[in-house]
Amino acid sequence: MSTRPEFGIALRLLWGAKEEARNAEALGFDYLSTGEHIMFHGPTANNMVSLAAAAGATDRIKLLSGIVLVPLYPPPLLAKQVAVLDVVSDGRFSLGVGVGGEFPKEFAAVNVPVEERGARTNEALEVIDKLLTETDVTFDGRFTTLDGVTIAPRGVQQPRVPIWVAGRKDVAMRRAARYAEGWMPYMYTPAMMAESMDKIASFTDRAGRPEGSVQGGLYIFTCVHDDRDTALELANEQLSRQYNQDFSELVEKYTIAGSPEDCVARVQEYVDAGATTIIFSQGCPPDYVDENTTAIAEGIVAAFN
Repeated sequence: MSTRPEFGIALRLLWGAKEEARNAEALGFDYLSTGEHIMFHGPTANNMVSLAAAAGATDRIKLLSGIVLVPLYPPPLLAKQVAVLDVVSDGRFSLGVGVGGEFPKEFAAVNVPVEERGARTNEALEVIDKLLTETDVTFDGRFTTLDGVTIAPRGVQQPRVPIWVAGRKDVAMRRAARYAEGWMPYMYTPAMMAESMDKIASFTDRAGRPEGSVQGGLYIFTCVHDDRDTALELANEQLSRQYNQDFSELVEKYTIAGSPEDCVARVQEYVDAGATTIIFSQGCPPDYVDENTTAIAEGIVAAFN
């Protein structure tokens, strides 16, 4: 196989956060990730709080927000949280971002019009970049106005914390090409992955950034079981409940689910399509998460070592 990709695991990080983080590190994952919502169809984490807990419990594993819902935050506050998390983790944090919108009530709860989420995110990323790399920042935007603002500390990594943009459509690819170091789509096939990397290369060139500025990543629901059909059933059960819709026709297309051999072959398709970092999200019911985490580590990650 070609150069080994990096692998991450998205964990619950609500109860037992420290133990889960230590376990992920011991199993050899490169990244630990978690998502967030203010509210959703079930209990959810908060990226900064959850990953701060993980940072204090680990030494090596890198931390990736997957994803921060940027438009829900005042940009200077988010920049401050990002900088401090990078400091307390000794430079292990990467900022994964997205626009959200699939649960409009959480936007209403913080008085942010959901239709402004894309514009707010673009402006916020510009503000965050300035606050993490400059002092005495002045900015006059549509949503944010700054007059001589400096945050300290500004993080450990230079020139700043890496940014990964999540999404599925061209507008998100353009966002990645302009603001980020990584592209992290979800609900993607290998063919979609390859096409998106070609588009991002074109968008990056138009943005005046060097070739290869944006690396490819993938956030994908995963369920590994010795019996392929059982893995597919478990994935369908969880995702249908999580997204409040029938996933039976989508599981094989948009997840990595099956026997270890099935999953390794599928991962290789994504790697061949341009993914250098793959974050496995738990695509199984809660009572199988611990077994699934071990199966992913031993059945997939180990195959690429």
